[in-house]
This record gives sequence, structure tokens and C-alpha cells, in this order.
Amino acid sequence: MKSYLAVLGSPGAWRFLAPAFLARLPYAMLQLGILLLVQWSTGSYGAAGVASAAAAVTQALVGPQTGRLADRYGQAKVLLPQAAVHAVALSALLALASAHASVPLLVAVSALAGGSMPQVGSMVRARWAHLLGRSERLGTAFALESITDELTFTLAPVLLVAVSTGFSPVWALSAALVMVVAGTLMFAAVREGAPEPMPVLVRSQGGVLRLRGVAVLAAAFVALGTVFGSLQVGITSTTAALGQAGAAGPVYAAFSGASFVGGILYGVVRWRTGVANRLAGAVALLSAATVALSFAGSIPLLYGAAAMAGFVIAPAVITGYTLVERLVAAEVRTEAFTLLNGAIGLGIATGAAVAGQLVDRFGSTFAFLVPPVTTGLAALLVLSFLRSLRPAKDVSRDREPVTASAA
Repeated sequence: MKSYLAVLGSPGAWRFLAPAFLARLPYAMLQLGILLLVQWSTGSYGAAGVASAAAAVTQALVGPQTGRLADRYGQAKVLLPQAAVHAVALSALLALASAHASVPLLVAVSALAGGSMPQVGSMVRARWAHLLGRSERLGTAFALESITDELTFTLAPVLLVAVSTGFSPVWALSAALVMVVAGTLMFAAVREGAPEPMPVLVRSQGGVLRLRGVAVLAAAFVALGTVFGSLQVGITSTTAALGQAGAAGPVYAAFSGASFVGGILYGVVRWRTGVANRLAGAVALLSAATVALSFAGSIPLLYGAAAMAGFVIAPAVITGYTLVERLVAAEVRTEAFTLLNGAIGLGIATGAAVAGQLVDRFGSTFAFLVPPVTTGLAALLVLSFLRSLRPAKDVSRDREPVTASAA
């Protein structure tokens, strides 16, 4: 644990970490919150899945562009207008859902809310990379960030479902709105660790997606996102079908909590396997683990299956972020991180939309068919392109990703 404490003790780290955590909780609430809100407003899981998917798709498309702007002009100049637009969009969505507006209108405004969500998580990773440079602590910092992500995905569903079932999804997303605006404004005001604006030296018609190995990583992260999206729909609909709708938040928290534990353990192992091989192994293992979800016919079994899948997903995410940092130059680092964030969002969109349609047509457990298929295909893709995931000489680091025990 000394390595984690050393990272947390970096000068000025807590000044940007605390407000970033506040801003990232709503990020973990948005997709599930829109799903619950639109289902509450329309009575359809299919419509809810499409609205949630629309938010994730726009986030996937807009996120890398905001990352590119942050690399070029600075984080604060991007975050402040993002927070303002997001506040307007989410407020409008809440008002429209309360008035039971038409599905196309709810989907359109959901898309605007997703596209304007401040990309604080990617900017925190960029700050760590800038603050620690080529220090051996950078790998530990990325592990810490993924653990933080899992902590937010552990707390957020519990808070969201508790407020939604106790009051309504409108109240839950209203609380999320307050947190994201306050957290983003405070984070943008902190300058410690913020990278200086840099001219774009790495130019490509397709942006960072055209750089070596990045497209493969993005595709793998889309698959990881489908796990989150399909589980949101599957757990919500399955617990409702079993007559225990209030268990959806705790079950999803079990998934995220297990991922939290998996991330911590991953960070204290001295890995001897190459980082690209670890990614392939983690995604393949995730595919096998998610099969159990389809056979969870009771709440206790659902807890166990969700935890099994969650335990495996954090190592895959940590490895992917570590790998992309090695593949790209500093001038496009934030863009690369937001691309992977957006890829997860696109996966959430795909998983939620497909799972929602499967639930409406065939029943709740059919949502759980999505993760084994998508992650299995992703594992085959990573294995097929392992060579491209080994960094080229000009952007490689003189180190393997450092785990906590090795730092």
C-alpha cells in the first residue's frame, strides 16, 4: 500500500482529486439514471434503453473532441462551457420526463445531456501523467484511477436507486446535476497538475484513432462498455421481475464493489506477463465469467454472478488505460483517454439498447446474453493484433506498467 499512499501524497493531488470525485459520481449515474427516468416516464424498457444509448453515443462522439480541445487550450476552458451546457440539457430532460413528453424528444435531449457531460475522469488521468511524468508511480496512479472509477460505480447505483425508489428518478438526477456542476467548477479552478496547453504535434486525419494500436484498444473498450450497459438493463429488469425492484442498486453495487476489490488486488501483483497479453487474458476471462449471469434465477445468485463478472473487469480497464498511455504522445494524451472513455460509453449504449430490446421481446434474463458474446469477440480481436499493441520505439516508455508492489 505504500505505493498508493505515495501517489496520493503527490503535491497538490488532493486539491484536484476531491472535487473530481464529486463530479465523477454523476458520470456513473447518468446512463442508469436516464434509463430509470425514461422508463418511469414512458413505461417502456425499450424506449429507456434507446434514450440511455443516445446519451452514451453522443458522449462517445463528443468526448474525444473535448479531450483534443483540452490538450490544445487547457482543461478549464473546456470544462466551464461543458458544465453550463450539461446543466441546461439535464434540467430540460427532467422537465420533459416529468411532463411525459414524447419518446423522440426524450431521446434527443438525452443525447444532448450525454454529449455535454464534463470529461473529468480523463482529465484527472491527464493530470497524473503530467504530474508524475515517467515516474514509476504512474502505473500505480492509473490503477488508483480505475479503483476510483469502480468506487463511484459502487456508490452511484445505490444512491440513484435509493432516491429513485424512495422519491422518483427526477429527484435522483436533480441531485446528480448539483454534484456534477459543483464538482466540475471546483476541479476547473484547481491548477495543480493541469497540463499546459500544447500545440498538436501528432496530426492524423482520424485523430488518435489512427495511431498505432489505438483502434484495437477502442474496440476492446466498446466491448467492456457493453457489460455495463447490458447489466444495467438486465439487473434492473430481472430484480423487477422477481418482485424486488429495490435490489437493483445493491446488486449492481456488488458488481462494482467486486470490481473495486479486483482493481486493488491487480495493483499489488508483480506481473511478469506483458501488458498486451494481460489485456487479452483479462477480456477472455471476463467473457467466461459473464456466462453465469444468464443462469442467475434468484436474487442471491444474481449477487454472486454480478460479483464474479465485476471482479474481472477492473484489471481489463486498468490495463487498457496503461497501454494507451504508452502508445500515444503527450500532446494527444487527454484525447486518447477521452476516446477510451467514449468507447466505454458507446459500449454502454450498445449494450443498453440491445439488452432493452431483448427484455421487451423475450424476457429479463435475455439481457445477460450480450456480455459473453461481445467480450469474447474482443478477446479474439486483441489476440489477433497483439503486435500492434506493443508500443513503437518513439512513444514507448523505458518501463512496464508498474504495479503497487513493484513501485
